[in-house]
Order: sequence, then structure tokens, then C-alpha cells
Amino acid sequence: MPQTDTDDRRQTAPARLPEAYAHCADIVREQDPDRYIAGLYAPEDRRAALYALYAFSLEIARVRALVSEPLPGEVRLQWWRDLLEGQPTAEAQGHPVAAALIDTVRRYRLPVAPLTALIDARIFDLYDDPMPSLRDLEGYAGETASAVIRLACIVLAGGRDPGGAAACGHAGVAYALTGLMRAFPWHAAEGQVYLPADILARNGVTRDDIVRGRGGPGVLYTLKELRGIARGHLTKLVSLGETIPSGLRPAFLPVALVEPYLKRMEVKGYDPYRTIITLPGWRRQWILWRAARRG
Repeated sequence: MPQTDTDDRRQTAPARLPEAYAHCADIVREQDPDRYIAGLYAPEDRRAALYALYAFSLEIARVRALVSEPLPGEVRLQWWRDLLEGQPTAEAQGHPVAAALIDTVRRYRLPVAPLTALIDARIFDLYDDPMPSLRDLEGYAGETASAVIRLACIVLAGGRDPGGAAACGHAGVAYALTGLMRAFPWHAAEGQVYLPADILARNGVTRDDIVRGRGGPGVLYTLKELRGIARGHLTKLVSLGETIPSGLRPAFLPVALVEPYLKRMEVKGYDPYRTIITLPGWRRQWILWRAARRG
């Protein structure tokens, strides 16, 4: 990354970084408690970097909620892209997530390409276009959730490439598909449709049906099919378990919640438009603790 005046100011003001990292941890604790709890199972000297990475992912994911039109959202995403590609501005120094992320990238030699690819993938969120196909959805999940797991593994490995890319891929897709199904009520209300158009068409549903709340059995069939696909990725992840060094397990821990969340979607009376898929806090903590113990 090219050296700039802004880089010099950051290096001469290291006292700001602890506060920036603490801010990232607060964001993750409030907005993504599953990953926050999982991070507590990581070595203490790696947690701050993990939370910086997770906070960055959250910042990118919430861009749509901060803008009223796609173009300002693209401008915000470009700001992050410029930051990562070595064009930081003075404004970045006042942004704690940006400061912590850049420091994490430098300390752990994180590749920038997956981070910018994550930003590019999130452009889809700014528009109301339907997800074209299952392949596109899995690609989206790979560039977002899988990339975050992969980068977390590099942090846990102290900045080296620990391998396990295939396991990260399957883990991220299972986790992302489940998260998108859990978020279905909010996305439908906002006019966003992440369910693949090819599967919807096979079940006789259109995007307009979903956003108008009239998907009927076709939506249920589509979600059932996606649950099967998520479970297929979980099965592949389990088959790759021996390729994941024990030191990388904290990056994968949130995936332990996928199956419990999927089962909640299969209880009698499940309504994808109204049922909020969650678990009591104590149960989530217990599941993650048990997964950490079992490895």
C-alpha cells in the first residue's frame, strides 16, 4: 500500500488505535452477537483484529439502510474501496472502523482483493433487482460470508495463509444462506429479493409476488429447497473438518448455529413473512460453547 501523509499521521498517533479497536468490538457485540461470542474463543491477542474485520463487514452491509438512493450508496462503497486500495483520506482517520481495519490489514498482511470483492458484491444490496440464480446467490455468499471467514483464518494464523479455502467456502455459503432466510421478512418489506429467480420460477413465484406478500406455497417450497442447499454445504464442511487446523476453529464457530436456525424454520406455523427466526441468548452461547469444546 503506497505511503501517504495520512499513513504518516496514523503512525505518529498510535494511541488512537486502542479506542478504534474497542469501538469495533462494541459494534460487533451490539449488531452481530453470534460472531462476537465466537470471537471470545479466539486467542486474546487476535480478538481485536477479528472484531475489526467483522465491524467492517457490518459497515458495508448496512450501507443501503443509510441512503435513500443507490448512487449515494455506491459513493460510500467507493470510499471504502479507495481506502483499501491505498487512497485514504483525512476523513478516514476519524472513522474508527476504517482505522482499525487498515491497521489489521497491515499487521496481518491481509490480501486486499477479497475485501474489495466483498464491497463489489454488496453493490447488489443497493438495488431491488432479484437474485438471478442459485449460482449467483452462492457466488454472492462466497464473496461476502466466505471471504470474512477466510480472512479471519489468516488473522488467527498470524498473517500466513493457513489453507482451508474450500472449508471456508462451504461454511460461508451455509451461513449466508441461513442469514438471508432469517432476514426474509425485512428484505421483502424493503423490496429486496435474495431468493434465486430460477428456483422461484420453478415454484411459480415472481419477485413482485414476494414484495407484495403473496408468494404462497411457492415461497415455502423455495425456502425448503434453500434449506436443503445450506445443509448440503454443511455436509461438505464436515467432510473437510480434518483440513481445518484447531487454531482456526473460532472463525468457523458461528456456523454451529446454522442447523438450529434452520430447524426453527421448520416448526409448525412458520410464516416467512412474520416469523422471526432467533434463539435465546443462553442457547446460542451454549451451542457455541459446545462447538468450541468439540472442535
